[in-house]
Amino acid sequence: MRHTLPVAPQFYVTAPQPCPYLEGQMERKLFTALQGDQAEAMNDALSKQGFRRSQNVLYRPSCTDCAACLSARIRVADFQPRRSQRRILRRNAALRREATSAWATEAQFALFRRYLDSRHADGGMADMDVFEFAAMIEETPVRSRVIEYTVPVADTPGARELAAVCLTDVLDDGLSLVYSFFDPDRARDSLGTYMILDHIELARSVNLPYVYLGYWVPGSPKMAYKARFPALEIYHQGDWKPLQDPAHYADTSHPLAVPPIAEQVARIALPSSMPSSVRPARAPSRKAAPDRAPREPG
Repeated sequence: MRHTLPVAPQFYVTAPQPCPYLEGQMERKLFTALQGDQAEAMNDALSKQGFRRSQNVLYRPSCTDCAACLSARIRVADFQPRRSQRRILRRNAALRREATSAWATEAQFALFRRYLDSRHADGGMADMDVFEFAAMIEETPVRSRVIEYTVPVADTPGARELAAVCLTDVLDDGLSLVYSFFDPDRARDSLGTYMILDHIELARSVNLPYVYLGYWVPGSPKMAYKARFPALEIYHQGDWKPLQDPAHYADTSHPLAVPPIAEQVARIALPSSMPSSVRPARAPSRKAAPDRAPREPG
């Protein structure tokens, strides 16, 4: 008979690099590989503890002197759109949603390049080529979907063109927006907000209680839009709590806000009582390193 022994996930730490959200801060990530039979269970369990997925890696900010990146999610049952959000829904009524398998297309990549060149030309993903884009979309060991949004083509009856795309993970308790991008020429349509609103409706239709938005960073203008969603809660000090006034989180950027790495790992709850361990920092491959993880869209 063949027996499979449980494999302890190894946690690593990246080298510091400039923070993309707060000027003058240095960013560092705690990460682990996402693979094997436990991949979906790991993604479900660690997403509830502030981790995010990038391809076959789960990561969480673990900066040496700052804990300002707070995972955010929306309670679907309690969400009621604001007046401005209802206007966004009406403005985009012509959009059609289609959920597909995690497979990259030329149309997606063309839209992705236009989005980056227009909004994030100097960002960490600016030099991604078609092969890296395909890896971002397709290299997933968990249940992922590509949600495409199309609009009618003017003067061409029946034809539609791609307006926005979201790579979405299906968790046991919600939908996680891994990365989204949209037509920069439609900036006035607030497509980033629209995709979140539509994911809330999609989660409600399949009885999933949460929509995970990635990180909210108090003090970062790029992340301010997330605080405008009702029923938002953030993962702070080891628990999910309703969002309070941003001033309440001033201590997250204090040098003493971050516990030691070994203590952080010891607090991580793993599925099926899997053992955990931490290893010193090492330079992971370019393909697997979360240094190139998708940035939270701003």
